Amino acid sequence: MNILLADDDEAYRLRLARALQARGHVVVSARDGAEALQFSNDPAIEVAILDLKMPHHSGIDVLRSIMQSRPEMRVLIHTGYGSIASAMEAVRLGAIDYRIKPTDVDALLAAFETDGSEAESESPLVAPSLERVEWEHIQRVMADCQGNISEAARVLGLHRRSLQRKLQKYPPLR
Repeated sequence: MNILLADDDEAYRLRLARALQARGHVVVSARDGAEALQFSNDPAIEVAILDLKMPHHSGIDVLRSIMQSRPEMRVLIHTGYGSIASAMEAVRLGAIDYRIKPTDVDALLAAFETDGSEAESESPLVAPSLERVEWEHIQRVMADCQGNISEAARVLGLHRRSLQRKLQKYPPLR
């Protein structure tokens, strides 16, 4: 497969590219959304793995552009900042899957080999924990407030320092 890999974390991108190449795939790497948009026009590219948060254009912006120009391309969103809202938006726009980093390389490749309907029917629906829902809500409010912690704390009804402590924690897995 010819794979477009877009991620702004250089070390992670290089490691993932090497792992994909070791499995016999051709990888074109992009360090930001602008490069990803340029490379996505190459007709040789069959699939894309896009980071959600990148400079210049987000993975969602790149996904939207790819789906308009090349709707047959299979695109997977791969992020360290996952949320239910961004996952729903990505799938609504045409992404075949949405994965939270770190993910096994073989699992990423397997997502391109299935259409996703089998995986959904086999896996039971697991409700997210209250901690996960709270973390996702905080992330959404922070995005709405353009990263302004004081404004987000005001909207959430929290003290600014309490919000800062919550933001320092890693997102709950479930």
